[in-house]
Amino acid sequence: MLLSTFIFAIMNVLIKYVPNIPAIEIILFRSIVSFAMSGIALKFQRVPLLGKNRKILFLRGLAGALALMMFFTTLQEIPLASAVTLMFLGPIFTAILGMWIVKEKVVWLQWVFFAMSFAGILMIKGFDPRVSPYMALLGVGAAFCSGIAYNMIRKLKTSEHPLVIIFYFPLVTLPIVGIYSIFHWVQPHGIEWIILLAIGVLTQIAQYYMTKSYQSEELAKVSNLSFIGIIYALGFGYVLFGETFNLQTYLGMTCVMVGVVLNVIYKNRKTKVVV
Repeated sequence: MLLSTFIFAIMNVLIKYVPNIPAIEIILFRSIVSFAMSGIALKFQRVPLLGKNRKILFLRGLAGALALMMFFTTLQEIPLASAVTLMFLGPIFTAILGMWIVKEKVVWLQWVFFAMSFAGILMIKGFDPRVSPYMALLGVGAAFCSGIAYNMIRKLKTSEHPLVIIFYFPLVTLPIVGIYSIFHWVQPHGIEWIILLAIGVLTQIAQYYMTKSYQSEELAKVSNLSFIGIIYALGFGYVLFGETFNLQTYLGMTCVMVGVVLNVIYKNRKTKVVV
């Protein structure tokens, strides 16, 4: 998971370097690369492309597609660390949605942690003028859809090959972003082609290791390792793009992270007690 988090951080930076390419078009390139790499790998390993649990696989692909569309848009429009922080609400939504999808209980203390994270989001929006209400809503929407996707992966924990789960993302996404891109095409030039290809390859590698992590370990334990992503975002944003924040915004980010981390720590301890 640590490797996956670092690769995703590099991908986020690359997206900032193609601000003229629409987010949907970036996803198109990423999906083409993922479709080709996953399909070839599955054929080579003689694994059926469409898997067994096709309804759940489709929902995982659709939720992942919606999450990525919204997340890539925020990456291009607001500071890197703000976009990543909003996306880190994903574990919160994963836990809440898990009450219905995978039948996990959420106790009152976890709701306190959730409230802390949402308070942090309000602080980020309220004290950073670069984050509009629309962009904040997109960021939260991306986190919500990622929560659905992660729960779908958990339901597929032992029944599907990781590459089958990944394959369904471009399978569902390509028709959507392909049609949109036909009518809103922006021609890449020069280095942009290389960046778009790199985004596709890096994301495929990161997705593979992330999916393996979520399949092999408890969701709470894996999520804990992904929090280092916000450190990468702050560092890359400052060094590469000169992004700085006021004290209130840093406090908001801290509230989000503390709320999520405390929730994961609580779930880890609860799991150990049960074991």
